[in-house]
Amino acid sequence: MRRVTIKDVAKAAGVSTAAISYALNGKEDKVSAETLEKIKAAIAALNYIPDYSARSLVNNKSFLIGIVIPQTESHRQLILENPFYSEVVSGIESELRKHNYHFILSGVDKGRSYLDITMQRNLDGAIIMGIYHEKFYEELKQVNIPIVLIDSYINDTAFRKIGIDDTAGGKLATDYLIANGHTNIALVTGTIKKDGVVEKRFLGYKSALQEAGLFYDSDYVFEDSVSYEYGVAAGRTIAEKHPDITAVFATADMMAFGVISGLTAGGRNVPEDVSVVGFDDIPMARMFMPQLTTVRQDIKGKGITAARCLLDTIDGIAPNGTEKLMLPLELVERQTVKRLRP
Repeated sequence: MRRVTIKDVAKAAGVSTAAISYALNGKEDKVSAETLEKIKAAIAALNYIPDYSARSLVNNKSFLIGIVIPQTESHRQLILENPFYSEVVSGIESELRKHNYHFILSGVDKGRSYLDITMQRNLDGAIIMGIYHEKFYEELKQVNIPIVLIDSYINDTAFRKIGIDDTAGGKLATDYLIANGHTNIALVTGTIKKDGVVEKRFLGYKSALQEAGLFYDSDYVFEDSVSYEYGVAAGRTIAEKHPDITAVFATADMMAFGVISGLTAGGRNVPEDVSVVGFDDIPMARMFMPQLTTVRQDIKGKGITAARCLLDTIDGIAPNGTEKLMLPLELVERQTVKRLRP
């Protein structure tokens, strides 16, 4: 069967091909409402599917954005196993769709080149999450497409960056536990890697203890993968071997859920015996029982902001490299923290 073309739609609607082009490329203001209705009716009647490949040749654009989630730990997870990434990608997709862009989502195993994934697909730009200052980053600087980094602490202005003050967030969580009378506070966290998000939250934890005059005990730091499973293991260890610990700051909500399950399995209740604070405020934090007290960041908003920044760069509205755009944080009080008596 012959493919329906833009000329067929124009003929059926009784309008010019230019009017069809305006309607398909988000320029509806250039045609009347009556003409737009005719075009929509013709498209539906003919079951017309726009030829994005042809459009990209005309515009010198693919209308494709690469979203890359590097695997930075040895613990292998599916790309969207962590709901945090699902929320970020949801925000990116919602903004891209408004501008007729599509995306390719890729995970990159630890040690592989980002170039193999992002730069060989004729992409108009890329959004990369959680990259460290390593050889792959240097490779990216050689690529001539706009790139936006999410949650990167690389200290240069080669690319636009979107993030939060993770150190302040770690301090906010720990300060809250201290304000509620806790002095023996454990940290359950992912791998603490230099200039990474986890390290910044760890430094915030240490800073809060120091300011409160509390002793930092490395035995209270439980470090492995950012996963529910490790949270469970850490919670069991705390319950069975550390009766002195009365509070836990988990640097991600998924770990916090695991900690609560592990503590419960080990015979300690939350928050009666041990208080728990998470980080991120993913949607499950409101559904989990007990509801999780956590440091909230606008996860979906982070994705939307990253997409807007990338599209501005693609359209020449903003330069490729600028200072990091920092999004706000707040502590959300729910049901997993108990105030100790002074």
